[in-house]
Amino acid sequence: MLTAAFLLVAGVVAGVIGTAGGITSLVAYPALLLVGVPPLAANVTNSVALLGSGASSALRARADLAGHGSALRRWLPLTVGASTVGAVLLLVTPAQVFDHVVPFLVAAGSVLLLVQPWIDRRRGGERLGRAAGVSSVSAVSLYNGYFGAGSGVLMIAVLLLDGEPVLHRANALKNVLLLAADVLPAVLFVLSGTVVWAAMWPLGIGAVLGGLVGPTVARRVPPGPLRIAIAACGLVLAVSLFVTA
Repeated sequence: MLTAAFLLVAGVVAGVIGTAGGITSLVAYPALLLVGVPPLAANVTNSVALLGSGASSALRARADLAGHGSALRRWLPLTVGASTVGAVLLLVTPAQVFDHVVPFLVAAGSVLLLVQPWIDRRRGGERLGRAAGVSSVSAVSLYNGYFGAGSGVLMIAVLLLDGEPVLHRANALKNVLLLAADVLPAVLFVLSGTVVWAAMWPLGIGAVLGGLVGPTVARRVPPGPLRIAIAACGLVLAVSLFVTA
């Protein structure tokens, strides 16, 4: 019971943090490790459990998605396809290979998010080129399907550089894209038999509750402090992943 209660609370916190800023794994993945779930099983269980957070936050984010129809049509097929490929790679290759790269990717995304206003000023509002946009979204989505820790930070950074100037609207778009991208990988993980269901249910229920609150938090917090908080959480996660790699 104590383990289930701990994971329920961790799920709520992860849902709030993730939907408001893309750092669900800062709480959820370490929480699973703390209760004794092995790293690979924790990664898979975490991915399945946090589907609920993504679904609830996507439903709450409809108002922030106005005018994003073209962006959704452009990026949805790519994010779904690349994330599915990443999930397949996770299941057929040693997880240790990519684990060593993960901290550096998360740190890079956090720094990119932190300096994004400066980049925008230097670029004079110019958006990412088509090739750069496709490459960036593909790489983030592939990483999201394989490991996922910090993929929200990376996707927010890419969307901001792609032309969305408002942080909480980029966050809403990220929520929908990553929800769609996570469905097929979750199915593959369930079929693989590596999900720890006793841990998944309390974490998942908590994540749904947290996901309902997260978009409200994202809209009410000023964008400057929110950007700094997200980037700081990302750097903490990067250090944590580097130490445990």
